[in-house]
Amino acid sequence: MKFTKTLFSSITKQFGLITIGAVCAVSASAQTYPTKAITLVVPFAAGGPTDVPARLIANSMSKTLGQPVVVENKLGAGGTIAANYVAKAAPDGYTFLIHHNGMGTAPALYRKLPYNPLTDFEYVSQVMDVPMTLIARKDMPAKDFKELAAYMKANGDKVNIAHAGLGAVSHLCSVLLRQALGADATTIPYSGTAPAMNALLGGQVDLLCDQTTSTTPHIKAGAVKLYGVTTTSRIKTMPDTPTLAEQGLPGFQMVVWHGVYAPKGTPKIAIEKFGQALRVALKDPAVAGKLTDAGAMIVSDDKLTPAGLQTWLEKETLRYGPVIKSAGQFAD
Repeated sequence: MKFTKTLFSSITKQFGLITIGAVCAVSASAQTYPTKAITLVVPFAAGGPTDVPARLIANSMSKTLGQPVVVENKLGAGGTIAANYVAKAAPDGYTFLIHHNGMGTAPALYRKLPYNPLTDFEYVSQVMDVPMTLIARKDMPAKDFKELAAYMKANGDKVNIAHAGLGAVSHLCSVLLRQALGADATTIPYSGTAPAMNALLGGQVDLLCDQTTSTTPHIKAGAVKLYGVTTTSRIKTMPDTPTLAEQGLPGFQMVVWHGVYAPKGTPKIAIEKFGQALRVALKDPAVAGKLTDAGAMIVSDDKLTPAGLQTWLEKETLRYGPVIKSAGQFAD
């Protein structure tokens, strides 16, 4: 009996030490995270309208976190390859994803999607909204959007609209535009924003609807013809450019929103610290200034939260599902 008590006492003490040690280890981990480089996965090509802001933000976040935030581009399938990679990654706090509207459109576009955007990720934060612009080759005959709308209706599928591939925001914008106008324009997919823009600049296609972060330099250079912006009100960087809504498409709106996600099960401390570093980066005058110059709009504080992103993704998924299904354009 004495031996049993002694043994029990010994085990209890050892277990207590182990428990205390484990708690200390967890606490230390929370205090020291991150201890190595963090990967921020971008679903699109380097130099594109999602990649450029991501690299700008990652650079600032590296200073706050004390470890490099390394951007890794994983291209293909409208961003689903990157999203699936992150969904399946180890939930250790060292892999994150920045993605746009494609998280909300994927369930409708891909009928055999290997992950669930709503349940297979931890939400970190929204980031920014980017307006889109409707631009055309420089020698497009229509002098304004009213004339362009008439031209598109009269010429049907002879008019072509470039986009960066099925599932890209430029593709979604072209679908919405065709539906709003009742025009049967031909959509032409390219393997990214850069080749689509090059085709437009070379006069090989007629139109492109894309983010201001991509189109602004070409608009300022006078290399393309600008017909309007896709927001409900005019944007600060282009105050003289009317919206499509005020030019005959009431209610037309297409804004590219971005959010940051992590694999399901990622520790809360990692979500919190990464999110905090993100908020610091977005309030950095150097970062905010460059984003604003490109036409991006940093979202309000209430959206810079996990709950803010989750609510928005759920809403957008419901919004775009019927639009894509009615267009009958699927990616698989």
